[in-house]
Amino acid sequence: MDFGWYIVITGIADQLSKKIGVPMIDSLAESYRDVILAIGEDPEREGLLDTPKRAAKALEFLTSGYRQDLTTIVNNAVFESDNDEMVVVRDIELYSMCEHHMLPFSGRCHIGYLPNGKVLGLSKFARITDMFARRLQIQENLTRQVALAVQEVTGARGVGVVIEAHHFCMMMRGVEKQNSTMASSVMLGDFREQQATRSEFMRLIGKV
Repeated sequence: MDFGWYIVITGIADQLSKKIGVPMIDSLAESYRDVILAIGEDPEREGLLDTPKRAAKALEFLTSGYRQDLTTIVNNAVFESDNDEMVVVRDIELYSMCEHHMLPFSGRCHIGYLPNGKVLGLSKFARITDMFARRLQIQENLTRQVALAVQEVTGARGVGVVIEAHHFCMMMRGVEKQNSTMASSVMLGDFREQQATRSEFMRLIGKV
């Protein structure tokens, strides 16, 4: 979903929806100032004077995936190739924000695919991951979105994606479990249908 220069974000949606036509940074900064007041702080004290604008710029970056699209990200970096063996890109670092509490989660993404006459430029796997990670997310959806995007741009015979992440919504609040890790996987095509293909992928990313 692309909001251009405007965005409605869960939790402050009511504030922003009343300010359609106001540039995104200014709108977010006003909302952050309201949050600072609501928690009992003074937005006029020295340490907080520039906080609303800083936080607004940070959130703009952390949600920049809403203003990106797959075609632009890939930028025609799909090349003909005779290789039909598995290609794996592992340990792609990612940072995202939980859509339930707007707290960060971070981890690594592993992507494998079986080319079908075309291969994707190496850096594009990281760019695709970042595009979907820089949105309000749950890890399960993020994993599927990355897999479907790789499938779409490569026409691969199969795609596998595994994401492992630490969720601050579980570490900083709630049950406060500091060492918990969530793993999610999506297998498409031959990765889903062929046990041998799936096993090879898991072995190459060090999970067997």
